Amino acid sequence: MRMDKMTGRLQAALADAQSIAVGKDHTAVAPVHLITALVRQKEGSIRPLLARLGVRVDVLDRDLDQLLANQPKIGTPTGDMQIGPELVRLLNLADRAAQQRGDQFLSSEIVLLAAAEDRAELGKLLAKHGVEKARLEGAVEQLRGGTNVNDAAAEEQREA
Repeated sequence: MRMDKMTGRLQAALADAQSIAVGKDHTAVAPVHLITALVRQKEGSIRPLLARLGVRVDVLDRDLDQLLANQPKIGTPTGDMQIGPELVRLLNLADRAAQQRGDQFLSSEIVLLAAAEDRAELGKLLAKHGVEKARLEGAVEQLRGGTNVNDAAAEEQREA
């Protein structure tokens, strides 16, 4: 996982995900932390993308809070925080998908696409809210306007 090959928005979301995990005394940063951070990013592309799919973002955010509440907690917080294996797997799958699309940088919407394919609780929650791979891919193509992500600032530069 190369941070320098992630868009600025995704890097910011990862930092926010870590902060969420630390604040809740969780044992590791998991996919639910990252997706929550992406959904809460005011300037990011995920909220408009979800709205395009007809997702009630406020309800999804509330349900993500429920998933966060179920994450394992540290008995005595030490300040140490690591990225959990599920998040590493998600980022690796997203990286693979980005490369197959010809992207030079990993973007937030590709991470959301990878999360939508997940068969665990997070993927089921996204599907419950209408975030399904086929529909999401169409919305991503619309958002991108046929362009690739060849710049770390690509998400900031395009109209969400």
